[in-house]
Amino acid sequence: MAVPGRTNERWSADFVSDQLANGRRFRVLNIVDDYSRVRVAQLTGFPITGERMVRHLEQLARTRGLPSTLVLGNGPGPE
Repeated sequence: MAVPGRTNERWSADFVSDQLANGRRFRVLNIVDDYSRVRVAQLTGFPITGERMVRHLEQLARTRGLPSTLVLGNGPGPE
């Protein structure tokens, strides 16, 4: 994969998850600009649905614009 040469050229998105003291699990979607290493967005939820992720990306498109490429992490799925 080529190294991006400017801001907003490529973003990386990945989910992380954790568990509250009461046992309830939550997820966080982190989106980072690969050139500047700035966190573009962070979305949390119980769970994060595909529809919610799309709405969030549509909002980013209106306020910031979208990158040429979006790379999604390929980690483990929901438990």
